[in-house]
Amino acid sequence: MKSHVRHPGIPPTTTPAAFLLWGARLQWRTIVGGMTCGIIWMTAIGLVPAAIGRGIDQGLVAGDRSALLRWSAALAALSLVIAVSGAIRHWFAVQNWLDGAFRTVVAADAAVTTRGQEIARRFPTGDVVSVTTTDMERVGHVYDVSARFAGAIVSYVVVAVILLRASVPTGLVVLVGAPVLLALLGLIIRPLQRRQAAQREESGRLTTLGTDTVAGLRILRGIGGEAEFALRYAAQSQRVRAAGVRVAGYQAALDASQTLLPGLFVVLVAWTGARAVVAGHLSTGELVAFYGYATFLVFPLRTVTEMVEKLIRFRVAAAKVMAILAVPSDHEPVRSGDGVRDPGGDLVDEVSGARFRGGQFTALVCARPEDAVALADRLGRVGPPRGRVTLGDQDLGELPIAAVRSTVLVNDPEARLFAGSLREELGAGRPVADAALASAIDVAQAREILEGLADGLDSQIEEKGRGFSGGQRQRIGLARALAGNPPVLVLIEPTSAVDAHTEERIGAALAPARRGRTTIVATVSPLLLHHTDRVVLLQDGLAVASGTHADLLAGCTAYRDIVIRGGDD
Repeated sequence: MKSHVRHPGIPPTTTPAAFLLWGARLQWRTIVGGMTCGIIWMTAIGLVPAAIGRGIDQGLVAGDRSALLRWSAALAALSLVIAVSGAIRHWFAVQNWLDGAFRTVVAADAAVTTRGQEIARRFPTGDVVSVTTTDMERVGHVYDVSARFAGAIVSYVVVAVILLRASVPTGLVVLVGAPVLLALLGLIIRPLQRRQAAQREESGRLTTLGTDTVAGLRILRGIGGEAEFALRYAAQSQRVRAAGVRVAGYQAALDASQTLLPGLFVVLVAWTGARAVVAGHLSTGELVAFYGYATFLVFPLRTVTEMVEKLIRFRVAAAKVMAILAVPSDHEPVRSGDGVRDPGGDLVDEVSGARFRGGQFTALVCARPEDAVALADRLGRVGPPRGRVTLGDQDLGELPIAAVRSTVLVNDPEARLFAGSLREELGAGRPVADAALASAIDVAQAREILEGLADGLDSQIEEKGRGFSGGQRQRIGLARALAGNPPVLVLIEPTSAVDAHTEERIGAALAPARRGRTTIVATVSPLLLHHTDRVVLLQDGLAVASGTHADLLAGCTAYRDIVIRGGDD
């Protein structure tokens, strides 16, 4: 079955109830369809004892063959309705589960894609991974059970009315007994919810520990730390096991209650009906029907308790998902006081007052690296105009209208390399001509890296570029940024991990390769500064001087102190 999940937009992060209703509004058609079929299906099941009882009284006991055939035909018709409506209800149930579960994944993916660094700082990796392995299922299960839950409520009311019309005492037992059963289940539900939340926390920590261990396996082997991490993993596994045992006790009590309490309810209803027969208030067929009703009522009651259990799990899962979705971005939308584009093609950062002339190779020099990173982040938010974008019937929300190629590309030394071929890595998922890739590789002085690979551009690289040294990874990242050929390229310390000779060659090749396009490089290296058209000096986050490298070196003491110290380092 295919799930046609529309782009979910921005989900609420206030309460689990708001999160549940948000999802229900987005898939209301399949929910309504499932509930309709669920009501027809379960109500038809509830009417089967009535047809059997009437057939016994009017057909067998009265000896009326036509009445017996008539009620037999009614029973066959009910069976057909049950079969058809049950199959359609199941289809809707699966569709509701798929939509609810995968919508959760889509929303989490959008959050991680746009605010991955912010989320990583606040939540361990295991919590994020659990959204797509455990939490999505728990969210989907609530929408899945909704069809049967609606059928359980309506069929329960229908059967209760039939019982009241046949025998008021028995009907009252049904109407009063069900709320009592649910109240008794409530004694188990709250502690179960707390223990499930604790188990979710421990499981997330275990996933995080496993992920971190696998990511650093090569380092662990190098320093002989495998045994230590194995002990830590085993200890956390035991904590997860202990939390699971605590949950299992209450879960077993709930499961047992789902059988015991409805069973006692059946005994009570059958006993009340038998007394009514002895007193002459019920016929033989009605007694058989009452036993059938009592047996049937176990089904909707179990469905109600199942719905309660699913809601408990949903609350735990939704709380985790909403916590991740609620993480704010470090980068607010562009507004007054941030980087803006000048009508003349220059970039102006209104926070620092720095101006970067269009089409020039400009260096950004500051004593505190975090100031350069903050300014680069602000410039990175100066992009193409935004508007509502649709794809077919899907509303993708506010996106850059010209999103194929970024207007401003910011590349920092921590830019991650992904698993795949080198060609795919350098193209960043877009088809790029081999000539353009070769040019970017040459500018980044990465030709020897390419020649050292057996399959050249088609060679497979490991996740995070683990097969390369730090300097090689940095040059591949620089080549990837250059291959994109963005109108504005911002580089943060692009040569911090390479030797001086390679750094000089990169600086000499970078200026002519980017001629006519705006390039900004944050660096304190004289080997790069020597090749720039212009330098902007930042102190305490403010632009205090600008000019050529030679002019500032000769006439600005603050600039000279930073550059000479940086060059010595």
